[in-house]
Amino acid sequence: MNQVDNNISTRVKTSPRYRWFILATVSIGTFMSTLDSSIVNVALPTISIKLQADLSILQWVVTAYLLTISSLLPVFGRIADLVGRKRVFSIGFLIFTLGSILCGLATNIWFLIGMRVLQALGASMLMANSAALIIANFPPKERGRALGLTGTVVALGSLTGPALGGVLVGLLSWRSIFYINLPIGILGYLAAQIILPQDNPQQNNETFDFVGALFFTLGMISLLFAVSNGQDWGWQTSPILFGLVIGTILLGLFFYTELRVKNPMIHLSLFRIRPFFIGNITGFFSFVAMFANTMLMPFYLQHVLNYNPTQVGLLMTAFPLMMAITAPISGYASDRIGPIILTTSGLLVTAVGFLYLSTMTIASLYWQIIPGLLLMGLGAGLFQSPNNSSVMSSVPPNKLGVAGGINALVRNVGMVIGIAYSVSLFENREASFLKGINIPTAVQQATAFVGAYRIVMLTSMGIAIIAALISLNRKGYTRSET
Repeated sequence: MNQVDNNISTRVKTSPRYRWFILATVSIGTFMSTLDSSIVNVALPTISIKLQADLSILQWVVTAYLLTISSLLPVFGRIADLVGRKRVFSIGFLIFTLGSILCGLATNIWFLIGMRVLQALGASMLMANSAALIIANFPPKERGRALGLTGTVVALGSLTGPALGGVLVGLLSWRSIFYINLPIGILGYLAAQIILPQDNPQQNNETFDFVGALFFTLGMISLLFAVSNGQDWGWQTSPILFGLVIGTILLGLFFYTELRVKNPMIHLSLFRIRPFFIGNITGFFSFVAMFANTMLMPFYLQHVLNYNPTQVGLLMTAFPLMMAITAPISGYASDRIGPIILTTSGLLVTAVGFLYLSTMTIASLYWQIIPGLLLMGLGAGLFQSPNNSSVMSSVPPNKLGVAGGINALVRNVGMVIGIAYSVSLFENREASFLKGINIPTAVQQATAFVGAYRIVMLTSMGIAIIAALISLNRKGYTRSET
C-alpha cells in the first residue's frame, strides 16, 4: 500500500465514525453478491440461446453457484477465525471479481458453470464474514441497527438486480451482467484494504480441521444436490437416493469427527448457546416458508392472471421494498428492547401474509395481491435484523467467523428446502385436483393451480407459526460486550 493509501487509512481509522466506514465496506460485498444472485436469472433465457444450452444444463448456472456457497460458508468462517477476517474478506473480492470476468468471457455453457463455481468461492468468503466484521466492530447497543442497514442493502440488491439485468441484457449483452461486477469488486477490494482493521488471527496454535471440512463440504453438496433435483428427476431415482444416502453418511461422519478432534471446524458447543440455536432454527424455518412463495408467486401471476414479465417484476418489488424500509427500524428497536418481541411478531406477521395470499383466486386484481407481499416484507424486516443480532451477539469473539458462516448457511439451506418442498407439494396437490380430467380446460387448469397454491401458502403459514413459537424460547439472550 503506498503512502497516499496509508494516509487515507490512518484518517479513516481515527475517525469517530470508523465503525460506519466498516459497515459501508461490508455492504459493498453484500450488495455485490445479492445483486449477482438476482441479476443472473434475468439473463438465463438469452444465455440459453447464445450458448445453445437446454434447461436441464442451464439450471446448473444457478445450482452450481448455490451448492458451492452453501458447502463452503462455515469453512471460510472458520478459516477467517484462524487467519484473520480482513484477509479472507479481501481475497473474496478478488476471487469473485475474477470469476465474474471469466463468466463474461465464457464461450460454452460448461465453462460458464465452472466460473460460476469460482464466483461462488469468492462469494462464500464474503458472506461468511460480513456479519462477523459488523459484530466485532460495533458496540452491543448499535449492532441491531447496523445489521438492519445490512438487511436494507440485501433488499436493494434484490430490487436492483432484475431491473439492471434487463437493461444490460437489452442494451448490451448477457456478458455485461458479469462485467458490471468488475468496478464494484475493485472498489470493494480497495475499501477492504484501506478501511478494515488489521488482521488479528488467533495465537493459540489452533489447526484447521481438514478432515471435518472435507466431510462437511462433500456431504452438503450431495444432500443439497439431491434436494434441489428430487422433484425434477424423481425422488426414487438412483442419483437422488444416492445423493441423499451419501450426503447423510458424510454429514454423520462430519459430526463424529467434530466431537473427537482437538480443534474442530465447527465447535458444536455453540449450539448449546440458546440464542444461537433458537435463532438459527427460526431463521431456517423463516426462509423455508418465504421461498415457497418466492418460487410460486411469479407462476401464479403469469400463468393464472396473465400478467406480463414487466408487471410481475414491478409487483414483486413490494416485498423487498417493504423489507428495506422495515429492517433498519427493527434493528434499531432491537438494540433497545431486545429481539424476542420483534422476531416473534415478525414471524406472526409473515404468517398473516401467507393467510392473506391463500385467499387469492383465479380472478384476483393487481392491487389485491400487493397487501400480501407487503405483509411478507414487513414480517421479514421485523424478523431478520433482530434475529441476526441475537445469533451473532451470543457467541465468543473468536468464534464470530464460523458463527457467521453457520448463520449464512442456514439461510441458503432454508432457500433450497423451501423451493424443493413448495414445488413438490404444489405439483402433488395440482395433480390431485386434476385427477380424472384427461384434457383440462384453461379454467380447470387455473382452478387447480390456485387450489394447490392455497395449500402451499397455508402450509407455509403453519411453518411460520411454529417458528414464532420457537422464537419465544430464546430466553437467555445477552448482548456480548465484545
